[in-house]
Amino acid sequence: MAELNKWVPSDVLEPIKRFLDGDLAMAPSIKVEQFVDGTTLVVRAEVPGIDPDKDVDVSVSEGMLHIRAEREEKSEHKSKDGYRSEFRYGSFSRSVALPPGAREEDITATYTDGVLEVRAPAPATPPDTTAKKIRIDHP
Repeated sequence: MAELNKWVPSDVLEPIKRFLDGDLAMAPSIKVEQFVDGTTLVVRAEVPGIDPDKDVDVSVSEGMLHIRAEREEKSEHKSKDGYRSEFRYGSFSRSVALPPGAREEDITATYTDGVLEVRAPAPATPPDTTAKKIRIDHP
C-alpha cells in the first residue's frame, strides 16, 4: 500500500505539460485558426482525441458559427506495485462571426487528424446593408 502513495516525476510534470498545451479545465475555449481563402472563411479548430460524430456540434445562429466539443479521456496504469487511474474531461466551445452573406446550407465541415475544419463561403459581393430611404406617399 505504501507504493501507491509514492509520487513519480511525471505526476508533477503532467499538470505543467497540460498547462503549456492549453489543456486545463480553466481554459474552456477551443484553439482556433481562422483566415479567409478567397471569399471563404476557414476556421480550423484543434480537437484531438474525440469522435467527431458524437463529441462535436457545429451550428449556425444569428450570423455566428458555433463549435462545441466534449472530451473524455481515461487511462489506467497497472503494475505489480499498484494501480493508478487518470481521467480528463470537459466541454469546450468557440463562436466566430460569419462573413456577410454566408448561407448556412453552404457551410461544410471536415475532421482530419484531430483538426476540425469549417468552411463558410460568402458571395463575392456582400449583400447591400446600407440604409435605403423610403418615400412617403400622401394623398
